Amino acid sequence: MTIQGALTILMYTLAPFLWLIVGAAGVLVVVQLVAHLRGYRIFHYRCLGANLAALAVGISGLWWIPLFTNSRLTYVATLFDWVAMIGAVVGLAIAAWLVLHPLSYLVRAPRYVSLNDTH
Repeated sequence: MTIQGALTILMYTLAPFLWLIVGAAGVLVVVQLVAHLRGYRIFHYRCLGANLAALAVGISGLWWIPLFTNSRLTYVATLFDWVAMIGAVVGLAIAAWLVLHPLSYLVRAPRYVSLNDTH
């Protein structure tokens, strides 16, 4: 199979999910941008809840990734299948963390009071 053939198959495989991919990328960019503008720094902020939620989202992929592909987890039989499934779960957890971590910063970030406030 040529690279062109493999890319054609990939294009037809991803076409039904393109709206989900674009939507998820949009949410990721908007949340990261807004959090960055409000002072979020990825290595300076810690939130155990966001970490655990991202882990739970990643593990939940074992249930719903086969549903999206009209498959079953029992069909994951070979080493290559398991590597692909683990890669999908890890990628899902990372993507969830990249959204949930700055989102938790936006929810929990301290609000700075201006010196001109008289409250």
